[in-house]
Amino acid sequence: MGFFPSPTNPTLVALLISYTYVSFLLVSAELLHRHGLSLFITRKIIHVGAGTYMLATLYLFDQWQWVVFMMGSFVLFNAIFLYFRIFKSMDPEQGATPGTIYFAFSCAFLIGWFHDGWEEGFPRGREYIATAGIMAMTYGDAFAAIIGKKYGRHGYLLIGDESNRRTIEGSQANFIASFLAISIVWWIMSPPALGGFGNLILGAMVGAVANTGLEAISTYGSDNLIAPIGVSFVLSWLGF
Repeated sequence: MGFFPSPTNPTLVALLISYTYVSFLLVSAELLHRHGLSLFITRKIIHVGAGTYMLATLYLFDQWQWVVFMMGSFVLFNAIFLYFRIFKSMDPEQGATPGTIYFAFSCAFLIGWFHDGWEEGFPRGREYIATAGIMAMTYGDAFAAIIGKKYGRHGYLLIGDESNRRTIEGSQANFIASFLAISIVWWIMSPPALGGFGNLILGAMVGAVANTGLEAISTYGSDNLIAPIGVSFVLSWLGF
């Protein structure tokens, strides 16, 4: 089958679980939105729910190519959802960005790029580098938006128009959430290549700084593309 090997039985089960989970996540968010929950909250539910699930794929799939396939399929699905505004809980009628498309692409790209050692079992070789970028995107972005919206008092603009204005409070939340997300996920994964606890903390700090900075200069939903890939490549370049 070229790039995609014949799926094993565990892979088929993993694909079934994954598509079922995402369908449940989207339908649940849509129902909550139709019953009065704000678009802002339902978007964060989908964002965090989808991002966190990427950690589960490291357990469920024994073939990395099919994780790439699955996330690649959501690049197409999310483009269709965005174009036709199928899920009002995810894509607003006005001001929608390709952020959900970028999100799926980033996950597919990072899992594929850092797949070395996947066959060795969890924590799947170098996938801890990919996971750092994905989790920073997932939790850093979510908490930056929530805290910035509720408590943001000191705004700043580095690039783009007013729609790209950030707050110092939101960026602080981004840094803290990214640091904690990377730290906790790396502690769960305990990749041998990472070394001791000191490297874990240092790497999480570097990833949090990178994510916060990249998110601040991203426009039109591109933070879901630039930030996770940037975080993972910075960590890889620095030898983590």
